[in-house]
Amino acid sequence: MRITAERGDLTEARVDAVVNAANSTLLGGGGVDGALHAAAGPELLEECRRVRAARWHDGLPVGEAVATGAGRLPARWVIHTVGPNRHRGQTDPALLASCFRRSLEVAQDLGATSVAFPAISAGVYGWAAAEVADVAVAAVRQAAEHAPSVEQVHFVLFSDAILAEFERALAAQP
Repeated sequence: MRITAERGDLTEARVDAVVNAANSTLLGGGGVDGALHAAAGPELLEECRRVRAARWHDGLPVGEAVATGAGRLPARWVIHTVGPNRHRGQTDPALLASCFRRSLEVAQDLGATSVAFPAISAGVYGWAAAEVADVAVAAVRQAAEHAPSVEQVHFVLFSDAILAEFERALAAQP
C-alpha cells in the first residue's frame, strides 16, 4: 500500500473513495462533513438518510464506518466515519484508530483501490494534529494487510501545519 500526505481539497480528490469526518447523524454538519455534503449535492444527503433508516437509526457510532455513493464528487463512494470528540471526553486513541481501520475495511468491501482521508478529529473535535497524524499513519499501516485491494491511501489535508504533522508521522513510522 502506498501512503502519501498532501495539502488539498478533499472534495476534489480523484480517488475511488473519500472518507468523511462525519457526525453521528450522517446528515451533514461543518468542516469536512459540510464541505463534502455541499460539493456532493442533495444525492449524498438522501443516501445518508437511507442508511440511517435501514441500519443506523440512532446514528453512526464513534469509530464505525459506512459507505454511500458520492453524488457529484469525483470519487465513486463516500465512507462516513465518526471521530471521537475530545471535548466530550472521547480521548481513547483506539477510538480514533478505529475510524481509519474501519474505513479501510469498508473500502476493501467496496473494492476501492484508492482512498483519501482527512485529519479525522483534528478540527473542532479537539485532537492535536500530531496525535491524529501518529494514530492515523499507524492505523493505516496496520490495516493494510486486511485491505489488500486498497493500493493507495492519500491523507488530503487542509493546512500546512497539519500536513507537516502527517509528513513527520509518515517519515517516523517505517
